[in-house]
Amino acid sequence: MKRSLWLLLPLLLLAACTSSPDGPDDGDGGGGDTVPPAPSGPHWQPKPGLTWQWQLKGKLDPAVDVQVYDIDAVDQDAAAVADLHRRGRKVICYVSTGAWENWRPDAKRFPKEVLGKGNGWAGERWLDIRRTDVLEPLIAKRFDLCRAKGFDAIEPDNMDGYNNDTGFPLKAADQLKYNELIAKLAHDRGLAVGLKNDLDQIPQLLAHFDFAVNEQCAQYGECDKLTPFVRAGKAVFHVEYELPPAKFCAESKKLGLSSMEKKYDLLAWREPC
Repeated sequence: MKRSLWLLLPLLLLAACTSSPDGPDDGDGGGGDTVPPAPSGPHWQPKPGLTWQWQLKGKLDPAVDVQVYDIDAVDQDAAAVADLHRRGRKVICYVSTGAWENWRPDAKRFPKEVLGKGNGWAGERWLDIRRTDVLEPLIAKRFDLCRAKGFDAIEPDNMDGYNNDTGFPLKAADQLKYNELIAKLAHDRGLAVGLKNDLDQIPQLLAHFDFAVNEQCAQYGECDKLTPFVRAGKAVFHVEYELPPAKFCAESKKLGLSSMEKKYDLLAWREPC
């Protein structure tokens, strides 16, 4: 059934308002001449066993023979996402939700009082996730950017601040509340969402997240903690940096993880299981 123009106008206005986290003049890396429509219908539900590529730095190589790409929200534009879709890939949007990054276009919008200690990466500081009054609208705008560019899902990073020296007295309950909020913000926009690390809270958060993304569970002997996702029919996208595939692939396949080796720079190079 055709919709009349007046019914379409609100959707067109919404798409225009969500084309970037800071508006058209903030250099958000949006790119592209048009804004893709917001996803409609049920969000994507990635299943165990999907192959994936995780590239956050360098010129994007879209030709890797995988089913899923995980790329940066700002550095990649809508045209890159559309190209990956034409190649038959699903595309995950990388967004740091638990740490501040000083090079992001919206970095100045984060007040100093929510910035904590460094998280070990240059230019990054932990966020006071208790301050949802400040963080929710900022993160929501970032997720709007993911939706506007046509991504299928979100990888929210730095989701385990309560287990780190952040400079704030964060408790497990604070992390649960924040992570549940992050999942809701993604789902409200028709996007799937993954739980990044935070292994100890998987039992409480499994129902809120559609997949998991994990770093180095094999190195630290923790991969069995991710099996609730697999048993629930949800993908686990797993990477190791310091172990060769021969050291973890057999166990990963047994557990049903989608595993590969990457370098810390997260360029295009990968060695899959």
